Amino acid sequence: MRATRVPYLEPIVGAVWWTVGAAALDGGPGTVVLAAGLGLTALLVMALRGRHGAGEPLPHRGRGRFLRLLGITAALVAVAGTVLSSLSWGELAVPAAAALVGAALMMLSSQLDERSLVALGGALMVLGAAGALLALDSAGKLYPQGLVGLVAGALFWLTSAHRTGLLAEARHRVRR
Repeated sequence: MRATRVPYLEPIVGAVWWTVGAAALDGGPGTVVLAAGLGLTALLVMALRGRHGAGEPLPHRGRGRFLRLLGITAALVAVAGTVLSSLSWGELAVPAAAALVGAALMMLSSQLDERSLVALGGALMVLGAAGALLALDSAGKLYPQGLVGLVAGALFWLTSAHRTGLLAEARHRVRR
């Protein structure tokens, strides 16, 4: 199996999304869910560090393009959240962020040569659209923030395990 580029991308971003989702839950259960997610992130990062180290370097000029895409996406998420909140549509901020991150992942997939990021990006865009519908149909932050954040975090972790070969290794161990 070839070395993976940026092996910690999905677990770390998954932890951020998980934190966003856990923040929508009540204090006690939210803390437990957050701790479980951060523990899973730590386990994934340790498994990936043992397997891939720092990962394969990005191609020539790849680091700059990666950082630009990351900065532009973060700026777009911040602007979208601010604009939606000022228009009294703040409940749409997390679903809009999911859709924006999904679009960025689709662009990133060509740079990293990873088709799994296209699937993840598409799933995040669908999740963002579903979260927007739930936000407009319900009151509170549980669905638009909690559900979207937790599902996005789980999707990132699952993609990380697939892209880096941890799922294939687990499947192989189960078959023995």
